[in-house]
Amino acid sequence: MGRFFSILDVGVAAINRNLAVLGMTVGVTLAFINVLARYILNDSITWAGELTNYAFMWGALFGAAYGFKRGIHIQVTILLTKLPAPVAKAFMIFSYSLSCIYLAFMSYFGYQLIVILQDMDEMSIDLNVPMWIPTLVLPLAFSGAAYRAGEKIFEVAKEDADKVMKTTEEELIHDTSERSGVDVPEEEEEPL
Repeated sequence: MGRFFSILDVGVAAINRNLAVLGMTVGVTLAFINVLARYILNDSITWAGELTNYAFMWGALFGAAYGFKRGIHIQVTILLTKLPAPVAKAFMIFSYSLSCIYLAFMSYFGYQLIVILQDMDEMSIDLNVPMWIPTLVLPLAFSGAAYRAGEKIFEVAKEDADKVMKTTEEELIHDTSERSGVDVPEEEEEPL
C-alpha cells in the first residue's frame, strides 16, 4: 500500500507541476505574441486572448495544488506557537481537514459545472471548443489539491506533537531558500 501512495504522490506532483508550468508558459508566450501582432502588424490574433486566459487559469490552479505539496501556502502560525504542542497539532489537523473538505467540494462542484456545460452544449466564442474542456481544470486541480491537503493531515498526525511546529517552520524556510537560491546553513547542535 505504501508503494501505491508513493507512486501516486509522484504522479500527482508531476501533473500539478508540469501543467502549472505549461499553463504559465503558454499564457505568457501567447500574450507576448498577441502584443507584438497588435503593435507591429496592427492586427491581433482573435483567439489568443481567450486561450491566454484559460492557460493562466490552468497554470494558477495547478500551481496552487502543487503548493500544498511544497508547503508554500500562507500560514499564520503566531497563535499556534503560543499554544501547547498537542493543541497546536490538533488545530493544524483541523485546519488541513477543513481545507481538504473545501477542496473536495470545489472539485465536486467543478464536475457538476462540466456536466451542465455538456448538457447545454456551451461553446467558447473565440476558440470554438466546448466550454467543458477548459473548465476541466476545476475538478482536476481541486481534486489534486484535496489529495495534497489530505496528505498533510496524515503527515501532521504522524509527527510528534513537539516537532509539528518546528517541522512546519523548517519546511517553509527550506522551500523558500531553495526557490530563492539562498544557502541556509544547518543549525549546529551546541556541545553539552
